[in-house]
Amino acid sequence: MSANGFPERPVRPGDRLRPGVRNSGSLLVDNIGELVTNDPRAGDPLGLRRDAAVLVEDGQVAWVGPARDAPAADRRIDAEGGAVLPGFVDSHAHLVFAGDRAAEFAARMAGEPYTGGGIRTTVGATRAASDDELRATVRRLRGEAMRQGTTTVEIKSGYGLTVADEARSLRIAAEFTKDTTFLGAHVVPAEYADRPDDYVGMVCGPMLAAAAPHARWIDVFCERGAFDVDHARAILACGQAVGLGVRVHANQLGPGPGVQLGVELGAASVDHCTHLTDADIDALASSRVDCMCPDGLHTATVATLLPGAEFSTRSPYPDARRLLDAGVTVALATDCNPGSSYTSSMPFCIALAVREMRMTPAEAVWAATAGGAAALRRNDVGRLARGARADLMILDAPSHLHLAYRPGVPLIRQVLHNGVPQCRP
Repeated sequence: MSANGFPERPVRPGDRLRPGVRNSGSLLVDNIGELVTNDPRAGDPLGLRRDAAVLVEDGQVAWVGPARDAPAADRRIDAEGGAVLPGFVDSHAHLVFAGDRAAEFAARMAGEPYTGGGIRTTVGATRAASDDELRATVRRLRGEAMRQGTTTVEIKSGYGLTVADEARSLRIAAEFTKDTTFLGAHVVPAEYADRPDDYVGMVCGPMLAAAAPHARWIDVFCERGAFDVDHARAILACGQAVGLGVRVHANQLGPGPGVQLGVELGAASVDHCTHLTDADIDALASSRVDCMCPDGLHTATVATLLPGAEFSTRSPYPDARRLLDAGVTVALATDCNPGSSYTSSMPFCIALAVREMRMTPAEAVWAATAGGAAALRRNDVGRLARGARADLMILDAPSHLHLAYRPGVPLIRQVLHNGVPQCRP
């Protein structure tokens, strides 16, 4: 027995790997019922392989191929006929906050409309919370997501709305992900309610200066009751000027200019996309770039759909079919936040997308993995091919179809993140 508690021999069926511990040497995952690679060279959108195996070395995928040709490895995980998929990529989440808004949810279920105004309730609770309290919330939700197969998550600020609180939110978020997003333009806080121009000036000035060192992206809630198109354009342009990538909350509460503004500025993603005009869809479809997508292309600006928000607000669901048929790249994400979508479950969002948004199971799984990677402009996650990060999940089911076919059932048996087991089979 080695010093870290693992056998010196290769792992056999029935052996268990200790969660959270990295082991030297190679790891083979085999006896896979169905392997989702998202490799377009495999001839179908999900790059499906059967009777396959995956070799992991140094946190990366080192080899994928037929099980009969698998190279020798130091350790082994027996998938026991379960499907193996890339880890989910949740490209839109608000995890740095305090408190909850369960009463607001109950009121909506009783018939009150969603307006976005409850954000200010969370702002007050977040400002009053300690760093440790905020960190504990992020850790809890990140753990929930990991157990449900999410290995990559984007985390936004946006519940501080002061220079100091936005900066500390991003510092805490950066402890858990490299995809951090500055969302100082979430709503205009109460103390600036009569001075929105002054608040925009602060966001573009001292707040951005404090936030930018801890952020990869900048985002704006371009919506009625939040920021109009001129304010949104000014804020996003300031973020671009200091090297941040662009994301936009767009067209959630009604038709508006957010989607076309995002395309104009070369945003990686426009998110929500609940209310779209033909012109919005044409704008998204018009920007295509080479990538490793099913057809060899994707739209430069991804439409990220957040069905958890529609579920929680009783709003109309986006028409994913309309976007897909126009050739727009679609991602799925949770929008995990305490007000309008308090879920960390990507499998739940997949089931909603299939049932309510007219996506096929394969389209929904692709959108939750490779689509999310495209929305973050990442090529190291969302796929299982040589050189990709060794993020994968093993299902207690033979096929990806079961993620939508068996909604609400905990099908994730094992998760590897950077090649490290995160939970026991």
